[in-house]
This record gives sequence, structure tokens and C-alpha cells, in this order.
Amino acid sequence: MRLRAVDVVDVFVYLVVLGLFTQFLPNVITESFLVSLLTAVLFKLALEVISVLKTRILVRVRASRTAARATLNAALLLVLGAGSKFVILWLTDLVFGGAVQLGGFFSVTLLILVLMAARLGIRLLIDRAWPRDGSA
Repeated sequence: MRLRAVDVVDVFVYLVVLGLFTQFLPNVITESFLVSLLTAVLFKLALEVISVLKTRILVRVRASRTAARATLNAALLLVLGAGSKFVILWLTDLVFGGAVQLGGFFSVTLLILVLMAARLGIRLLIDRAWPRDGSA
């Protein structure tokens, strides 16, 4: 996998969002800027893997020929959606220990939703400012 400019932008967006969360939510704590930056990189990696898994499950839901299979795949999507928050909590604790505290399930859920919304907003802004067809 190649590092693209948009990946670096994603990390910086995640860093800003994490910084805002540490500023305004008392249960979200990072010990230093470097730890925050490394946490943003961890978020980028984890959310990319989770996004790929969700996309694959959505493809399976759409390709399901029976209602039972579609229901099973939709349930798997729900489990991944909820379980991904626990995975991010676990990974953060595993990698950083007490240097990063993301609060509980609800603060992590809110954090991830804001991360994804900020990422979408920045990507839309970048796509509008610099079209890929070279017409800008």
C-alpha cells in the first residue's frame, strides 16, 4: 500500500479532532502531542481496515440471493459497527496503555462519528478545490 497525500490529510484531520476532544471532553486524555499524533495514525489504520470490512459486508448484503443470507450479513454489519468501537478502545490501550484514555463506549462512538464526518468533509472540500480531471 502506498502513502498518498489524502492519507496524510486524514491523519492531520484526525489529530485536530482528537485535540478538540481532549480539550472539551474531560474523559478523553492524551499525554502529549506526539502521543496524539501516533493515536491519529492508529485511528487512520484501524478505520481503514474497518472501512474495507464494512464495504465487503455491504457487497455481500447486496449480492445475497436469499432473505436469510441478507439478514445474516446485515447482522454481521451491525456487529462490526458496534464491535469496531471496542476494537479501537482495545488497540489504543494495547499500544499506548495509560498514555491515552478515550473514555468509554459512547465517547469513542462520538469520536469515531466526528472523525468520519470530518474526513468526509475534508475529502469533499479537496475534490471540489482540485478536480481530478485537471479542469481547475
